[in-house]
Amino acid sequence: MIVDCGIYRDGQRTEGPADLSDALAEARARGGFVWIGLHEPSEQEFDLVTQEFGLHPLAVEDALKAHQRPKLEVYDDSLFLVLKPVVYEQESDRVSSGEVMVFLGDSFVVTVRHGEGSPLKAVRERLEHEPEMLHKGPTAVLYAIADNVVDHYLEVATELQTDLEELEAEVFSPDLGGSRNTASRIYTFKRQVLEFRRATGPLALPLTRLAGFGQSGLSVPFINEKARPFFRDVNDHLTRVNESVEGLDRLVSDVLSAHLAQMSVRQNDDMRKISAWAAMAAIPTMIAGIYGMNFDHMPELHWLWGYPAVIAVMAALEVLLYRQFKKRGWL
Repeated sequence: MIVDCGIYRDGQRTEGPADLSDALAEARARGGFVWIGLHEPSEQEFDLVTQEFGLHPLAVEDALKAHQRPKLEVYDDSLFLVLKPVVYEQESDRVSSGEVMVFLGDSFVVTVRHGEGSPLKAVRERLEHEPEMLHKGPTAVLYAIADNVVDHYLEVATELQTDLEELEAEVFSPDLGGSRNTASRIYTFKRQVLEFRRATGPLALPLTRLAGFGQSGLSVPFINEKARPFFRDVNDHLTRVNESVEGLDRLVSDVLSAHLAQMSVRQNDDMRKISAWAAMAAIPTMIAGIYGMNFDHMPELHWLWGYPAVIAVMAALEVLLYRQFKKRGWL
């Protein structure tokens, strides 16, 4: 459905006709632009926008079906950018992503949002309070949306870094390091980092092109050349995010390896303890087994001090083995 539709001229929002075709014609005639925001539109709802603004059918298909990776496509009459905003859910410590598609053309901006994350209402309100920025036209809207999405990436990266520090403390804790749920938590965290990486990694190339670094510095159509420094700033922030994500991925792999190594060491310790106690139990079992055969011609069976002597030998051997195992750290 259409969430908002505004006509902007000279950095200010103005009243205009409700018909999309008339609104676009008026914006072009007065040197302004139209910004239409949609949230999970149906094919029938999007048909009118497609016809009025001449959007490319391939881009329209991507906008309707969603589940796209971040990308930048240039068509004859418009520019199509896909971003994946990411939200960190405090209650469940999970990362969820949505999608924002931006169509940018001559005097119009169409934004299509999927998912509940990163609503664009705040971006629109911020731009409407910054006439100087909004005066730069549709390029300012594209920059503001990209800047908002990447700023949220930085916040999510900080939250994930905090969660990773908690996992590290749990893994190296003498009480919780061997918990059965630790490996599951580490794997779940790794999945969150992967979900985050799917949103941030592919966005590097589109922002590089918008900043003027891609394809030998060729300019992107429908983008104001004076906006390049702003997109470079967003690209720098995204680079920081991607470096942080790579660091998180390496660290969580190291934490998982450390946890598995600790579990292996503890299992070895347990096996050594079990082996030591089994060895100590084998001594009296062996001696008792020998004298339990009850042969008539065993001289110790009729000796007055036979039983105390055997008990003493057992005790002496047990003490000797215990001291040896304790000295070697097996007990």
